[in-house]
Amino acid sequence: MRHEEVQPFAPGPLAQPVPMPDFNQYQTQSGWTASRRAQAQAEAQARFERDWHTAQAAEARRQQQLASYQQEYLRWADAQLAEVRAHNAGVVAVTEGVRRRDPDSVVEYFSAALYASTAWPEGFPRQIAAAYDPAARQLVLDWELPGYSIVPEVKSVRYMSAVDQDKETPRPVGQRRALYREVLAECMLLVLHQLFAADDLSALESVALNGFVDGHDPTTGRPGHIFLATVMAPRSSFRELHLAQVDAGSCLADALRGQLSARPDQLTPVRPSRRPQDAGNRVVAHGNDEEPDLYAMDPIAFENLVADLFRAMGMQAVTTQRSNDGGVDVDALDPTPIRGGKIVVQVKRYRNTVPPTAVRDLYGTVQDAGANKGVLVTTSGFGPGSHTFANGKPLELISGSELVDLLHRHGLRGRLGEGGRQAAAQPRPSVPPTRLPDDYSVLGMSWNGSVALDVCALVCRGSRVLSDDHFVFFNNPQTPDGSVRALPAAAPDKAAICVSFDGLPEGADRFVLVAAIDPEVNPDADLSGFTEACIRLLDPGMAEQGRLEVSDGRPSETALVLGSFRRRSSGDWDFVLGGKGYAGGLEELVQDYGIEVE
Repeated sequence: MRHEEVQPFAPGPLAQPVPMPDFNQYQTQSGWTASRRAQAQAEAQARFERDWHTAQAAEARRQQQLASYQQEYLRWADAQLAEVRAHNAGVVAVTEGVRRRDPDSVVEYFSAALYASTAWPEGFPRQIAAAYDPAARQLVLDWELPGYSIVPEVKSVRYMSAVDQDKETPRPVGQRRALYREVLAECMLLVLHQLFAADDLSALESVALNGFVDGHDPTTGRPGHIFLATVMAPRSSFRELHLAQVDAGSCLADALRGQLSARPDQLTPVRPSRRPQDAGNRVVAHGNDEEPDLYAMDPIAFENLVADLFRAMGMQAVTTQRSNDGGVDVDALDPTPIRGGKIVVQVKRYRNTVPPTAVRDLYGTVQDAGANKGVLVTTSGFGPGSHTFANGKPLELISGSELVDLLHRHGLRGRLGEGGRQAAAQPRPSVPPTRLPDDYSVLGMSWNGSVALDVCALVCRGSRVLSDDHFVFFNNPQTPDGSVRALPAAAPDKAAICVSFDGLPEGADRFVLVAAIDPEVNPDADLSGFTEACIRLLDPGMAEQGRLEVSDGRPSETALVLGSFRRRSSGDWDFVLGGKGYAGGLEELVQDYGIEVE
């Protein structure tokens, strides 16, 4: 229900009456003779009367404009209240319909619950067809699942300085399939969780849920829904589950006796146990509007779409002439005071990782054009070399998944590929655990001073990082095996990283913690204000187990090795205090550990 409130009438400057002239301010003492004084008095009287009539006319216009604005406000306020009341009346009607077990009301109520959820990553499909069986108190629905492209083909990207390119390492097919099955199972469990959680009126005894993707049937070649998962979940069985602790695939298949495609990447279907049309009532469908595929879009249309996005974000934007664009596809102007200005935009409709050369070229274009900022928009993604080069410079890198997110947030449309709405993996919609597994430790970092720092971790053999993927920082929040992850910090900590020392790769013998100035937040700062720092050792339940002191920062340095955990021959780990500082920031520091950045 919405509150029946509207913004109060705020006429702004129109609320202030026009000041009337004061005749005393027009009095004059000029003139040595009576006739000259009389003439000056007459001139003053004339000026006063002229200004008084002008002010009276301005006041009349103000009152007229105020009355007109007030009438306009009253019409707007009445319309707003009418909309709120109509909405609330609709909610009451639907709620009463759910109490009566009216099929259309039940479907509308639970469809709204799914669409209102914030648990789904932006851009996930939400196509639904549903019906309700009041006799069995069962909701039967078909729900669209993300396509196979939600799991990236690329496992990692490494910058090769010799050829100035990013080298992509493909993800093994088996691993990609397993991850995709996990995503599908988690989506199914999340739908069930949200439906039962929204059932305050006990309308659902069970849910028959079928998860599908749009595609071509591999046996007939005809387009249509291909069902990759199905389950019939009783409320009583689902309420016994502890979702934070389950393996999604096993839970769906074993605990709930559902089915999950063994090869969803090949669109191997499962047979739904019950379809909405079998429920005996009208089937209601939502969300099946087609969005344009950004990969297949005409290049000029894609540039126009990016320009539309910038305009939707409140900026002025025009596409450039392709024959002589100087490396600029869209010219934008942000009118925001202080932080706004000229923006040059390049768009890359790629499927593979954008090479670092494109980012460096954009930086050169920003300098040549005298722009305040450069933005590189792509349908793919960027490697660590690109992110490290862009760090601290007036550059912003927008990946494909971020682009889709921005388009949807600003009322525009677009998807990546045929099978899904996004190309890059997004945070999977699962219920977050309240406690980390027992083999993890949390390292919480705190320090005095207001300087903004990025705290990062490197998994190393000796003084060399195992791979670029084993450098955990703001654009790579965890290692491939998940043994090291960045966590949101909780007071009194300003940064936090969790690590499973037993889960680190066998070849790793050092776990290094570093801190660096965030050049975007504090471009002129150094580490002289980094004092009284410590690392808190926390158990998985976030109970403090001890503290480790680290070195203070020094003037002119912008990055610092806090310390390293080193594996002993017995398998235990000891902490060794760091202290080495770098004037060249994070870029110089990571080069010391074997990460190549040009």
